[in-house]
Amino acid sequence: MKAVQVQEKGGDFVLVDMEKPSPKKNEILIKVEACGICHSDDFVKQGAFPGIEFPRVPGHEVVGIVEKVGENVNKWKVGQRVGVGWHGGHCFECEPCRRGDFISCENAKISGISYDGGYAEYMCAPQEAIAAIPEELSSADAAPLLCAGITTFNALRNSGIRAGDVVAVQGIGGLGHLAIQYASKMGMRTVAISTSDDKKKLAEELGAHHFINTGNSDPAEELQKLGGAKLILATAPYAKAITSVVDGLAVDGKLLMVAATGEPIEVSPMQLLMGRKSVAGWPSGTAIDSEDTLKFSAMTGTKPMIEEYPLEEVEKAYDRMINNKARFRVVLKP
Repeated sequence: MKAVQVQEKGGDFVLVDMEKPSPKKNEILIKVEACGICHSDDFVKQGAFPGIEFPRVPGHEVVGIVEKVGENVNKWKVGQRVGVGWHGGHCFECEPCRRGDFISCENAKISGISYDGGYAEYMCAPQEAIAAIPEELSSADAAPLLCAGITTFNALRNSGIRAGDVVAVQGIGGLGHLAIQYASKMGMRTVAISTSDDKKKLAEELGAHHFINTGNSDPAEELQKLGGAKLILATAPYAKAITSVVDGLAVDGKLLMVAATGEPIEVSPMQLLMGRKSVAGWPSGTAIDSEDTLKFSAMTGTKPMIEEYPLEEVEKAYDRMINNKARFRVVLKP
């Protein structure tokens, strides 16, 4: 099969011919139809994750058809369309697993990091990492929902918000353009926050009820004019931009971060104490969370805006993503 490897820490992508994998007893072989490119794939290129081994095939937004199942696999059948997200399996034995907290598993696997991912014509994955794909979603549309989609959807639905609450989305990019759709379709009074008016029309088309341009107004003051935000979902990884919205929280409001910033945000205790405000983070989720995300997306017509590229153009596709040139997610089609 053809696959794209990173062969050494800091190395380039290399298109190679390699042996088609065979599933182990707890695994599934998938014929890949689409694989999203994510900022987190830079962890693979840079060897930034502990224990990563090279060469490695990246990719954790994978959709394809079950080609073969290993021994002990009963739930999944040949011919089914399935997906694999960031959460690539767990051990079932550690204390977090025994509590059902598979994301915190001490031996959790990450697709495309712990084992070869979806920048290939075929890949194998543990059966507990597999999610079913609704018929209403194309493979290319479903792929980014297995990372950007689940990250924003799962964060919103677990944040404690209720229909009618003011929910602000900081940033209108790969995560933010999905978060706006989800918040609006969950019944929230949705506010989009961006640095210019360039994305105002788009934000409104995605479902935003209000738009704040931080280039000509104070986002915290504008949010307070709306009564304050019950939730601010930080999706753009810019520490100063996130810091600037903290005072826009309402009483009992929460700043929830899904964007991994390179620098710390600044929040003083006094900004939080009197209004019982909080700051938190949220990871993606497990395979069942992916299925919930996909079902909600199919039911409400929520889709990512994508650009599609063949496997052979991975360098161009990756450059579009890593330099924020794409609107808004990039998908490889092996």
